[in-house]
Amino acid sequence: MSEQLSDVTADYTSETLSTPAQLTAVEEGEKLQSVRMGDDGSEERVSFSSTSRFYVKIQWAGLPPETAGTIFDLYHDTAKANGMENSFYWDNPWDDETYTVRFESKVPRTIGPKTVQAFKNVTLRVLGNQP
Repeated sequence: MSEQLSDVTADYTSETLSTPAQLTAVEEGEKLQSVRMGDDGSEERVSFSSTSRFYVKIQWAGLPPETAGTIFDLYHDTAKANGMENSFYWDNPWDDETYTVRFESKVPRTIGPKTVQAFKNVTLRVLGNQP
């Protein structure tokens, strides 16, 4: 993924999200394209950009409360990510690269016993590589 992206400086640079994902992640890329089907079976394919967009869907499980609190705080703090508004740096544990990302979803936290917390299906939009 990193070879497809250019360098992008994050809006919030004081902290890097480096919590390793405890479960699997889904990395998805897409192009801004449209396909229209005609009544006669013909197709019209249009590319609006040659640039790819990348998303990573992550799950964290079995996190201690202080680690879960870091993720929750990054999302909710108006001086940090402020929900889905501001970009930040994320260390990808699968390819050892650091990316500039933005939350593309809510951050639902599951709370179990006092020492275990989890986040399921958190989507990050990958904007570029950390400069």
